[in-house]
Amino acid sequence: MLFETSTVDGSSKNSTNSCAVRPSISEINYINYINSTRIGLAKQNQGNPDDFNESLNKSTNFANLTSNSSISDNNESSIQNESMKLRNLYDTLDQYYKQIYRNIIQYQSPTTGLFPVFTDCKTSNVGHVRDTTYCAKSVWALRQCYIKVDSDNGRTHLLGQVAVKAMRGILFCWMRQAFKLEKYKLNQSTENALHTQFDIITGDEINDPYYGHLQIDCISLYLVTLAQMITSGLQIIFSTDEVNFIQGLVFYIERAYRTPDYGMFERGTKYNNNECELNASSIGMAKAALESMNGFNLYGDNGCSWSVVYVDIDAHNRNRTTLETLLPRESSSKNTSVALLSTIGFPAFAVHDPSLISKTVNKCLRRLKGNYGFKRFLRDGANHLLEDTTKPFYEASEVKNFDGVENEYPIFFCYMLINAIFSNNLEEAKKYYNSIQRLLRNTNKGPILPYYYYYVPLEYLEFERSNPGSQEKVPSPELEKNSSHLWSQSLWFICQLLVEKVLLIQDLDPIRRYLQPSERPRQSKRYSTFKGFYSDLTVHICCIAESVRLQQMLANYGIQSQTP
Repeated sequence: MLFETSTVDGSSKNSTNSCAVRPSISEINYINYINSTRIGLAKQNQGNPDDFNESLNKSTNFANLTSNSSISDNNESSIQNESMKLRNLYDTLDQYYKQIYRNIIQYQSPTTGLFPVFTDCKTSNVGHVRDTTYCAKSVWALRQCYIKVDSDNGRTHLLGQVAVKAMRGILFCWMRQAFKLEKYKLNQSTENALHTQFDIITGDEINDPYYGHLQIDCISLYLVTLAQMITSGLQIIFSTDEVNFIQGLVFYIERAYRTPDYGMFERGTKYNNNECELNASSIGMAKAALESMNGFNLYGDNGCSWSVVYVDIDAHNRNRTTLETLLPRESSSKNTSVALLSTIGFPAFAVHDPSLISKTVNKCLRRLKGNYGFKRFLRDGANHLLEDTTKPFYEASEVKNFDGVENEYPIFFCYMLINAIFSNNLEEAKKYYNSIQRLLRNTNKGPILPYYYYYVPLEYLEFERSNPGSQEKVPSPELEKNSSHLWSQSLWFICQLLVEKVLLIQDLDPIRRYLQPSERPRQSKRYSTFKGFYSDLTVHICCIAESVRLQQMLANYGIQSQTP
């Protein structure tokens, strides 16, 4: 593991380092012998695991005996340690495979490949693009771990195809709305927006007149994930029609800097009055998607010039300048929002200015962090006990009822943990890992992050307002319904892989978005790219007065100007 963890009884245990020393030639021959023996014995003893383990132990003992004649005692000890590490890696990956199958993969729709938002029977037919993308990303992350293993029993291919099916399921649902995409190019209105919720069985759009489907960050997240997966070797795009549609999605998000949307939390302004606004999180995610897609070949190594996606460089620059102007604020109505964590860090990494990142994160921590997670934004009334669920929107001053008693969402501890690992801040990572461990529950599916949010009981609201953080919060009722929030499970699963060091940050981000633009490796198949640099170029501006009289008036106020 990355750091020393504490056990349940309070004692500490030192975690082992999974980074192995480079083995010698004799050690490699020994390890290859063990691998080939495992494969052969697995085929002979498919129905009886006990026979397989017994045969493997005999073969390992035989290998140890024969190796004594060719290597020294010190080398034999290191080979045995290397073999033990190898077997531990196999066992660890096997445990994670069973965990992700029980908690995520089994809920994938067999027809569309989409994942539900919750796993309970009442809402399981509703799938969201954002949740499905994160589920696909978690499955793909485990696939990145299995790539390093010689004998994977076909799991590398299986996990990859689960991720491909989910990504193509989203693409299939969107391509059925291609007419909306064409209308949106002419008029960026909410009526022409691509839907972000679909029926996971049929792929039909969910027609809710009060739901805000215009979520630019959701489209952008899909494009960033698409570039990551294709770079890792998966084939997701199959035809020129699909290439053209992906190019259309790039056109869809290019004007994010001047397109108000409903944002990550699907409500628009914090007043929940069915009005959109410019969100820094959406603009930042769009900027990251444009950088990921510019010059990218959707066919991977097998493509050519006609399968390449291009980006308007002026649109990228406008998104960049608008984002840097808005931060550390989220929007005109939201002083800050936890959605910014996914923009300045994983998975977008849209900002690389250390001072701007520090200001944004510190503002989120100061205003939104709690004992059980993060508030989504100040005066957020979603899922609140005081929220009137009989009407879709709030009255003008209704958000004041939620001031100081907002719900807390533990999923954003996972974002902070992942970002701490990417920045190599192990002390910060350990802190958030322990915060998550405190909220885990052991179920028949293993340790999971069971609750979507935590809330203050009705009788303690006034005590919480007068002394913030003093009251114990109650978890949402997912576990009692035998349900779980798949977005939360996906991020927690990625956290576990990173903490156990079976997944490296380079595996989770193969296009190296976590690096500065100038430090990212040059991709031979990428036809174009944005290179960030700091210029010492000075721009001189001269004011031209239309008459001498106007020039004199401007001079009275200290403004120098010239006449034509």
